[in-house]
Amino acid sequence: MTINLLGLNRTELTQFLTGLGEKPFRARQVMRWIHQEGVADFGQMTDLSKTARQRLAEHAHVDVPALVSEQTAEDGTRKWVLSLGPGNAIETVFIPEARRGTLCISSQVGCALECSFCSTGRQGFNRNLTTAEIIGQVWWANQALGANESNERVISNVVLMGMGEPLLNYDAVVTALDILLDDFGYGLSRRRVTLSTSGVIPALDRLSERVPVALAVSLHAPTDELRDQLVPINRKYPLAALMAACGRYLKTAPRDFITFEYVMLAGVNDSDRQARQLIDCVREVPCKFNLIPFNPFPGSGYRRSAPDRIARFRDILMASGLIVTVRRTRGDDIDAACGQLAGKVVDRSRRHEKREEERI
Repeated sequence: MTINLLGLNRTELTQFLTGLGEKPFRARQVMRWIHQEGVADFGQMTDLSKTARQRLAEHAHVDVPALVSEQTAEDGTRKWVLSLGPGNAIETVFIPEARRGTLCISSQVGCALECSFCSTGRQGFNRNLTTAEIIGQVWWANQALGANESNERVISNVVLMGMGEPLLNYDAVVTALDILLDDFGYGLSRRRVTLSTSGVIPALDRLSERVPVALAVSLHAPTDELRDQLVPINRKYPLAALMAACGRYLKTAPRDFITFEYVMLAGVNDSDRQARQLIDCVREVPCKFNLIPFNPFPGSGYRRSAPDRIARFRDILMASGLIVTVRRTRGDDIDAACGQLAGKVVDRSRRHEKREEERI
């Protein structure tokens, strides 16, 4: 059986190649060909010896998920649905802006959590992605965007905000982060790679010691009572513990603040009182807020907060000295906006069946 080199960081690739009788420096060459040149055919890696190319062809391959469909939104946002085997697919989204291009990648087929306002969570959960499947999304997007042909950095930022909770797929995710940050991989700075989490505290502490990147925390509520409903993992890791973990993370983080994501749900978490409770909740954590207008999906049961209500909520937070942005909705006409990614999931969690049983 051959090994998919997309899933190896430089240390692992060096070990693999030396095991084939190659010199350690070959790892740098192979990484550059795969990740920077977008080459999957070992025969085209011209600065490798003929023997090295033959050995790679016998023992390794470069394989990415297959394309199921592609859509482009009116605002230029592009969404790719990529196959991960029978009945399972993930979604990857590219958001072009004037000064940067952001790629949103997935880490699980579906999501093991069940945040009530998220379309992905409603789909259930099948499995974790491998490192090769995570990095394969970046490799695919570079190819589709013509980055390898133009030798330009089209993707300037990568965010793990797609399908899944990244910290519940810790080992594969941190290896993928290694490759994204490696100078012979994608060469991104830690500030330009963001991991979004609902707050899996033990893994968050491990991440801070292993490969700290920019951190976005899905907060969405100012009290444990409400967050228990919206983000059920809060029942295991409540707000006080989460705030303490965020403080610990900042000791090693590439930025001096945490970004708190807060989806705006009409009549649920958007009142003046809740804005003031939110200020108290995060008082000890250097942070900024990203307010996210809710993106509807069938059967969600929620409505988007009105623009004037979002503005009022923002103004209360800003009056306390917090930095606050309101996320501009991108790609919602192709269901590529925040919380809308659904893909296709063979649900091993039986979430749909359980929900139907609760209705009866």
